[in-house]
Amino acid sequence: MNSPLQILQQYFGYNNFRLEQANAVENVISKKDTFVLMPTGGGKSLCYQVPALVLEGTAIVISPLIALMKDQVDALRVNGISASYINSSMSSFEQNETLKQLKNGQLKLLYVAPEKLSADNGAFLKLLNDVNISLFAVDEAHCVSHWGHDFRPDYLFLNGLKKQFPEIPIIALTASADEITRKDIIKQLNLQNPLVLVSSFNRVNIKYFVQPKQSVLKNIIHYLNEHPDDSGIIYCLSRKGTEEMSNNLRENGINSAFYHAGISSVERAKVQEDFLKDKTRIMVATIAFGMGIDKSNVRFVMHADLPKNIESYYQETGRAGRDGLPSEAILFYSNADVIKLKRFAMIEGNEEQSELMLRKLKQMSDFAEMQKCRRQYLMEYFGEKHNGNCNSCDYCLSDFETFDATVDAQKLLSAVYRLKERYGKTMIIDFLRGSQSVKITDYMRSLPTYGVGKNQEKNYWQNLITQLLIKGILAESN
Repeated sequence: MNSPLQILQQYFGYNNFRLEQANAVENVISKKDTFVLMPTGGGKSLCYQVPALVLEGTAIVISPLIALMKDQVDALRVNGISASYINSSMSSFEQNETLKQLKNGQLKLLYVAPEKLSADNGAFLKLLNDVNISLFAVDEAHCVSHWGHDFRPDYLFLNGLKKQFPEIPIIALTASADEITRKDIIKQLNLQNPLVLVSSFNRVNIKYFVQPKQSVLKNIIHYLNEHPDDSGIIYCLSRKGTEEMSNNLRENGINSAFYHAGISSVERAKVQEDFLKDKTRIMVATIAFGMGIDKSNVRFVMHADLPKNIESYYQETGRAGRDGLPSEAILFYSNADVIKLKRFAMIEGNEEQSELMLRKLKQMSDFAEMQKCRRQYLMEYFGEKHNGNCNSCDYCLSDFETFDATVDAQKLLSAVYRLKERYGKTMIIDFLRGSQSVKITDYMRSLPTYGVGKNQEKNYWQNLITQLLIKGILAESN
């Protein structure tokens, strides 16, 4: 039997394992369950591809992404590995031919979509009883968790795997999951005493910038003209937004294309291929684009709209700089986006899920509004310590003038208290600044705090409220 390292060198052309790959590979070969949390570009797929070639039988890889399946299978075949996939893009004849190969033990890896497992009352899983299976790999494992940022109901069918195949190891892999999601993945997949491997979330080659969402198109065009040879991705919230942005860029002489789930699969494949082969310089896309995109020379990722949560933001920005060279993540932020996303976050009849989505959105807006090292915030979000001062985010690269806001914070808190915690930000600020608005009652005018903040602009008080909210000194109620 070839050693994992020999297989790595022979089939994949690498001399050494990186990050936690070696530990994951050894554990799976020992037929033990494994949970791998590894940032995008960290080489997650090798954690199950190498054991698949060491162990007897066929590895079943569950992956939600048809485009990624095809890319991975093509790459494996080029390297002389017998691999195939089954998904909805194939005819029933093609599917049956692949199943024949599976039954005859001719495949080392078979990629299947999660829908395939749940279809026809689990007919595919019954068929697997007669197959020599080496391991199950669950890719994008956060999709199994209600707490994850991309929950997919078909994944819930996977919780029966361990009961049906108790002896076969399961390796679950994801690029972004907070603590609550990690625990839930392990529970949902019934992993037995899994080895949990978490690689560092620090993408040292990416600089993080947050800019106010003003004159976005003008700013983007200016940036692209300053970086004429760089390839990048611009994320927009809506399909319409991607088309408008891409058309505007083209009108300004910038080679760009758009990608979203509303265009045909043939068109999507072409757009993706053109980008991968550097025929298209800028990809403007919704979040439908990018999972499994292995393009190493993406120099920047921009968010023209606010992502829904930190996990999505982290995963999307991680598509920049996979070659390890300096890259940038630029987010255009406005509170209007937060208000818009709050509406999307409400899931009717599911209060718990809605609450979670709103909390994650709040953490995303805190990231954009806070005054501290962006990298430190990101890493602490994923449970990793960082001392700040990264020298590669807009906060650490700026010369901020700090000042003591204790007295103003006291005035603000006093106003909230005197107004019996009943009013929103606007009213509090109007009250502090001594507004003559009809909403300010005679009783309010008689309070000692009325007008004590007239020496500061409205914006100053808005920013102070924001910072006190982020620090947990103030809290908002619905």
